Amino acid sequence: MVDPGAGSRGQAQLELLAGLPLLALAAAVALQLGAVGYAQSLADGAAEAGAIAAADGRDPEAAARAGLPGWADGRVEVGVDGGRVAVELDPPALLPGLAGRLGVSSHAYARPDGA
Repeated sequence: MVDPGAGSRGQAQLELLAGLPLLALAAAVALQLGAVGYAQSLADGAAEAGAIAAADGRDPEAAARAGLPGWADGRVEVGVDGGRVAVELDPPALLPGLAGRLGVSSHAYARPDGA
Protein backbone atom coordinates (compact mmCIF):
# COMPACT_ATOMS: atom_id res chain seq x y z
CA MET A 1 0.00 0.00 0.00
CA VAL A 2 1.30 3.47 -0.89
CA ASP A 3 1.29 6.24 1.72
CA PRO A 4 -0.53 9.25 0.18
CA GLY A 5 1.45 11.82 2.24
CA ALA A 6 4.89 10.33 1.55
CA GLY A 7 5.79 12.88 -1.12
CA SER A 8 4.96 15.90 1.01
CA ARG A 9 6.48 14.96 4.37
CA GLY A 10 9.34 17.43 4.19
CA GLN A 11 7.27 20.23 2.66
CA ALA A 12 6.51 22.00 5.96
CA GLN A 13 10.15 21.97 7.06
CA LEU A 14 11.24 23.26 3.66
CA GLU A 15 8.74 26.10 3.77
CA LEU A 16 9.82 27.00 7.29
CA LEU A 17 13.49 27.10 6.29
CA ALA A 18 12.69 29.19 3.22
CA GLY A 19 10.66 31.65 5.29
CA LEU A 20 13.19 32.19 8.10
CA PRO A 21 15.40 34.67 6.19
CA LEU A 22 12.34 36.77 5.33
CA LEU A 23 11.21 36.68 8.94
CA ALA A 24 14.68 37.76 10.09
CA LEU A 25 14.71 40.60 7.55
CA ALA A 26 11.28 41.81 8.66
CA ALA A 27 12.43 41.75 12.30
CA ALA A 28 15.59 43.72 11.45
CA VAL A 29 13.60 46.36 9.55
CA ALA A 30 11.12 46.68 12.43
CA LEU A 31 13.96 47.01 14.94
CA GLN A 32 15.64 49.71 12.84
CA LEU A 33 12.39 51.65 12.48
CA GLY A 34 11.93 51.45 16.23
CA ALA A 35 15.43 52.87 16.76
CA VAL A 36 14.66 55.76 14.40
CA GLY A 37 11.40 56.51 16.22
CA TYR A 38 13.18 56.42 19.58
CA ALA A 39 15.89 58.78 18.28
CA GLN A 40 13.19 61.18 17.03
CA SER A 41 11.57 61.20 20.45
CA LEU A 42 14.94 61.89 22.10
CA ALA A 43 15.71 64.72 19.66
CA ASP A 44 12.31 66.31 20.38
CA GLY A 45 12.91 66.20 24.13
CA ALA A 46 16.44 67.54 23.85
CA ALA A 47 15.33 70.47 21.65
CA GLU A 48 12.58 71.31 24.11
CA ALA A 49 15.00 71.13 27.05
CA GLY A 50 17.35 73.49 25.22
CA ALA A 51 14.57 75.95 24.44
CA ILE A 52 13.40 75.96 28.05
CA ALA A 53 16.97 76.60 29.18
CA ALA A 54 17.22 79.50 26.72
CA ALA A 55 14.02 80.97 28.17
CA ASP A 56 15.52 80.70 31.67
CA GLY A 57 18.77 82.37 30.59
CA ARG A 58 20.83 79.17 30.91
CA ASP A 59 23.05 77.50 28.28
CA PRO A 60 20.65 75.90 25.78
CA GLU A 61 23.27 73.69 24.11
CA ALA A 62 24.37 72.20 27.42
CA ALA A 63 20.75 71.59 28.41
CA ALA A 64 19.95 69.91 25.10
CA ARG A 65 22.99 67.62 25.39
CA ALA A 66 22.11 66.82 29.01
CA GLY A 67 18.69 65.68 27.84
CA LEU A 68 20.19 62.86 25.78
CA PRO A 69 21.51 59.46 26.88
CA GLY A 70 25.23 58.70 26.85
CA TRP A 71 25.22 56.74 23.58
CA ALA A 72 24.15 59.91 21.72
CA ASP A 73 27.28 61.93 22.63
CA GLY A 74 29.11 61.36 19.36
CA ARG A 75 25.95 61.28 17.26
CA VAL A 76 24.36 64.65 18.00
CA GLU A 77 24.68 68.17 16.66
CA VAL A 78 23.03 71.03 18.54
CA GLY A 79 22.54 74.43 16.98
CA VAL A 80 21.36 77.52 18.86
CA ASP A 81 20.11 80.74 17.29
CA GLY A 82 18.59 83.02 19.90
CA GLY A 83 15.77 81.01 21.42
CA ARG A 84 15.66 78.47 18.58
CA VAL A 85 17.36 75.17 19.39
CA ALA A 86 17.89 72.60 16.64
CA VAL A 87 18.99 69.03 17.41
CA GLU A 88 20.16 66.53 14.80
CA LEU A 89 20.67 62.96 15.99
CA ASP A 90 21.87 59.82 14.21
CA PRO A 91 20.09 56.75 15.60
CA PRO A 92 21.80 53.45 16.34
CA ALA A 93 21.93 51.32 13.19
CA LEU A 94 22.14 47.61 12.49
CA LEU A 95 24.38 48.19 9.48
CA PRO A 96 27.48 50.42 9.64
CA GLY A 97 26.99 53.68 7.77
CA LEU A 98 23.22 53.43 7.83
CA ALA A 99 22.78 55.74 10.83
CA GLY A 100 23.99 58.80 8.91
CA ARG A 101 21.29 58.22 6.32
CA LEU A 102 18.56 57.78 8.91
CA GLY A 103 19.33 60.88 10.97
CA VAL A 104 16.47 62.73 12.59
CA SER A 105 16.12 66.36 13.55
CA SER A 106 13.93 68.49 15.74
CA HIS A 107 13.74 72.10 16.80
CA ALA A 108 12.01 74.09 19.48
CA TYR A 109 11.74 77.79 20.15
CA ALA A 110 11.34 79.83 23.30
CA ARG A 111 11.79 83.55 23.71
CA PRO A 112 15.09 84.09 25.57
CA ASP A 113 14.98 85.64 29.02
CA GLY A 114 14.89 89.42 28.77
CA ALA A 115 13.84 89.51 25.12
